[in-house]
Amino acid sequence: MIASLAFTAPLLLAALAILPILWWLLRAVPPAPVKRRFPGIALLLGLTDDKAQTDTTPWWLLLLRMLAVAAFIIGFAGPVLNPEEDRAGSGPLLIAMDGSWASARDWPARKARVEELLAEAAREGRPATITLLSDPPAGPLSFQSADAVAATLAGVQPRAWAPDADKVAEWLPRLGDAAFDTVWFSDGLDRDSRADVLAAFEAKGDVSIIETARPIYALKPAVFKDGRISITALRSPAGAAQSITLSAMGPDPNGAERELATATADFAAGATSTEVLLDLPTELRNRVNRFEIAGLRSAGAVALTDDALKRREVGLLAGRNDQEAQDLLSPLYYLNKALVPTADLIEGSLQDMLLASPDALVLADVATVSGAERDALLDWVDEGGMLVRFAGPRTAAADVESDDPLMPVRLRAGGRSVGGAMSWGEPKALRAFTRDGPFFGLSIPEDVQVTAQVVAQPDPDLAARTVASLADGTPLVTRKSLGDGQIILFHVTANAEWSTLPLSGLFVQMLERLAISTRPATIAAEDLIGTTWVPEETLDAFGVVSDAGDLAGVAGEVLAENPIGAALPPGLYAGEDRRIALNVIASDTTLSASSWPAGTKVEGLSVAQETPLMGALLSAALLLLLLDILATLSLSGKLRGATTAAVVLFAVSALPQQSRAQDDSRAVQATSEVVLAYVKTGDAKLDRVSDEGLRGLSMSLFRRTSVEPADPIMVDLEADELSFFPILYWPIIESQPTPSPEAYAKLNRYLRTGGMILFDTRDGNIGGFGASTPMGRKLQALAAPLDIPALEPIPEDHVLTRTFYLLQDYPGRFTSRDIWVEAAPADAQAAEGLPFRDLNDGVTPVLIGGNDWAAAWARDARGNALYPVGRGFAGERQRELAIRFGVNVVMHVLTGNYKSDQVHVPALLERLGN
Repeated sequence: MIASLAFTAPLLLAALAILPILWWLLRAVPPAPVKRRFPGIALLLGLTDDKAQTDTTPWWLLLLRMLAVAAFIIGFAGPVLNPEEDRAGSGPLLIAMDGSWASARDWPARKARVEELLAEAAREGRPATITLLSDPPAGPLSFQSADAVAATLAGVQPRAWAPDADKVAEWLPRLGDAAFDTVWFSDGLDRDSRADVLAAFEAKGDVSIIETARPIYALKPAVFKDGRISITALRSPAGAAQSITLSAMGPDPNGAERELATATADFAAGATSTEVLLDLPTELRNRVNRFEIAGLRSAGAVALTDDALKRREVGLLAGRNDQEAQDLLSPLYYLNKALVPTADLIEGSLQDMLLASPDALVLADVATVSGAERDALLDWVDEGGMLVRFAGPRTAAADVESDDPLMPVRLRAGGRSVGGAMSWGEPKALRAFTRDGPFFGLSIPEDVQVTAQVVAQPDPDLAARTVASLADGTPLVTRKSLGDGQIILFHVTANAEWSTLPLSGLFVQMLERLAISTRPATIAAEDLIGTTWVPEETLDAFGVVSDAGDLAGVAGEVLAENPIGAALPPGLYAGEDRRIALNVIASDTTLSASSWPAGTKVEGLSVAQETPLMGALLSAALLLLLLDILATLSLSGKLRGATTAAVVLFAVSALPQQSRAQDDSRAVQATSEVVLAYVKTGDAKLDRVSDEGLRGLSMSLFRRTSVEPADPIMVDLEADELSFFPILYWPIIESQPTPSPEAYAKLNRYLRTGGMILFDTRDGNIGGFGASTPMGRKLQALAAPLDIPALEPIPEDHVLTRTFYLLQDYPGRFTSRDIWVEAAPADAQAAEGLPFRDLNDGVTPVLIGGNDWAAAWARDARGNALYPVGRGFAGERQRELAIRFGVNVVMHVLTGNYKSDQVHVPALLERLGN
């Protein structure tokens, strides 16, 4: 090899040494003439010779011949550009892959390299095996034939976590004593365990490292900061200034998941992190369920949100509001202090607050409510609201009903206090919280004491409704469920009048546990001991959120330790009354690029395509010889002007013949096979998407139907004939020039002779197809000169709904239902016993929509989808429906309304019977 150039027969290059000898021979033969003085030569003066011959060969002609000979020699030596280097070795081959979330972004490229390695090993008869360091096998290495390992490659997927150093250390001794070579696919991130793993592999044989040079991006969990959402983006390694787009994802009011907000994260040159602040309205913020880096398929690029982000709306109402009283004596003072940093507070009348639909409503010493307010309050709680009540002098002095539905328990008249009729000898402390209550695990400060309370009447349900008690067993906090909501009563005041509880941090923690506040307590093992958390959603390595299914619950202390792995996948975990997001990237995570010892072989993930150069060099040599012949004829005077003109004329005349040959070949292809075509828009990126989309649709038709389309063709409306193609896909772009009158004449002739044009405005995400969008207005301008019949939204019984698949939706990359087709005849009637009308045999000449179908159909040569559609299973289902719609469209164009002819079947059978 010479740099990236190699030779299959390098010994032939030794023939290049004869070029100087050849140069000398050509200069020496023929020999130079000898000059002699001859007196009679004077008689020849003035004569001219029509034929002239040089006494020596010109240097430029010699150079031309030397280049031709050199091209022949180098060509026959078999030059190859970017050759695929065979790996040395004949023993077993271990393909070790980090297989972490950082590998998911370019996982298809990694699998392609693994396929190449396994194919090479199969040719050499080497056994092989694949191991993920993120999920090392329990037993020793098991080498199999490379072909058998290649058959299992489709099921090898990355994990949503990084390799665990302890598990990898336990696995290394199981490598065995046999020698083997290793190819290690690194994810590009540095870890403390890399040195030990590399040493273990090098002890067994040759080691090659393959890792990508592309930067790795990740998101830390979103937090509140100064009233805004703070999101920190990471990258590794540091590089030039770079910008990425962050998307806030969540359900819209209709429940469909969509992008709710976007922001741009700007990395400064040399920076590895950047912070983005988002200011979102409360309702929109509460809908956000995750943040993600747009365009990246990686769990590290997704940050799930939980109750820590969803600030709740809390209404506050006090039974008394003395404006002249000191703040510390206000019933709402300590509640405001506890909730303002983490919740949006609402104050006003009870009816006004209920109209705002708060998440929680706090009544501080509100003894009674009117009948209308009570009914509205009960309805609100029944629909899922949380009513939190605090006792006080008004509550203690009120006439207590035997069974107040707005109280969790029945109360005794009057209160209990130090020195009162039902007095204590001294203030009471709190009893440790029970395991089955919401406050279990909270530590109780010694200075929290209660001097007065309202007392509950003994009741069979009292013990079950008590969630916190004093040292003597009397209830401090009681709770009952009502419909989908719950009612909670603190038997003490919300200020420090009856207890020191509002003065302590325990007060804030208790409100957090009740999910009144949205700031979660620090997740620590001692806080979560004894609790169980059930996974609701899980996050895979590609950043796809899916339902957790029937995964078992996780102990709280395990969740607090955050050991993300197979037993604790990242996702959303739900407790009794709150949810916690377990993300791949923690708040203290940093990303560092991997570094390897000197001498370690490190290759890039992408490999340049091997290109043989023999043909090109031999063709160049032949061309040089042709030039040599022409030059020799010219020097000898045998190449005249007429001959030169004939040669030039022949060369020029060959060009249009080649073009005509290409046109003929295009016509033959389009008429001998089914070919899908798309209109050239002038936008290279959009034209590429159209080509990829029709190519993917052709693959689906080939696999699912009897139609076997050839590769799609791009047509120029001005220059190409359209009658060869059954359907034209025409994506609309604002900058597309208006066709000429000749092109419109060609289009109208195409529509009248059975062709179909599928217009795609690609604006279904804006609000559906229509003239209100820029693409819709452009379509109206482009389609105005076309002979298009009356249109209507596609009816439910249109033949497109059943040409091949039974369909009711026609999504592409977007899901708008505004699809327009030729209007049915006014007298079309449904036949008896059939659910559709008799629409004759016509094919709708135009089909108009805005769902960006080409992007949903697009696939590469391996059949992999090229552009994202939706999220998770729902997105793949949407893509499948888009493909089915495309199949129905093509089948409709090729077969017409043949299924509608079923209305004639009874008459035909009757005629045949007669």
